[in-house]
Amino acid sequence: MKPLHTEWLSRIGYQEAWDLQKRLVGEIDREEREDTLLLLEHPPTYTIGSDRHPEHLLFGTDELKRRGIEVFEIDRGGDITYHGPGQLVGYPLLYLDAVGLDLHRYLRDLEESIIGLLADFGLQAGRKPQYTGVWVGDEKIAAIGVKFNKARTRRGFVTSHGFAFNVKRGVEREGFQGIVPCGISEYGVTSLEALTGQSYGTEEIGRLIVSHFSRVFGYEPVVTETASPHS
Repeated sequence: MKPLHTEWLSRIGYQEAWDLQKRLVGEIDREEREDTLLLLEHPPTYTIGSDRHPEHLLFGTDELKRRGIEVFEIDRGGDITYHGPGQLVGYPLLYLDAVGLDLHRYLRDLEESIIGLLADFGLQAGRKPQYTGVWVGDEKIAAIGVKFNKARTRRGFVTSHGFAFNVKRGVEREGFQGIVPCGISEYGVTSLEALTGQSYGTEEIGRLIVSHFSRVFGYEPVVTETASPHS
């Protein structure tokens, strides 16, 4: 089985994490680093993907400043979403060989990792065919948006960006009220704590998701020291 380096970054600003992803993507491309899964939280942030719809950001500049929410237009697929404390963010940085490559399967496997995790809590999660992400009933618990970076030294791609899984009760209300999440207005957003009535830490859930991610993608997880954007 391939090794997967997993790193818990705690809470880190979006720009720092984005810069770190770009650097590590280059290292993986050049075979200077093994595939990596970064796990972290962000401070309150809206990210807008390549499917941009300005009308889906409901807060104006003054309200964004008052709430301390940063906004980034980024290079992943998808529309607008929210990141904030109490949400586990995962950035898988994986080399995908061009031979037999199925990019849609990669998205389904990300979903499957989270569906498996939720089953451990007795929750029956699933998909909605028209939308990427993980759902419990008609409420979304995990958003997914990725980028496939064309490798420069090999025939294939290196993935970046990833998933955002709502852990703490309240995160489903905090920032999502200021957007039309992923452009979807007809369904709601939920969290693990809201569904179970139990309290969990994001780092705790991060450790649990590593085993499901590794099982689905065929990795042997290796826990490494906390990464630094400047290391």
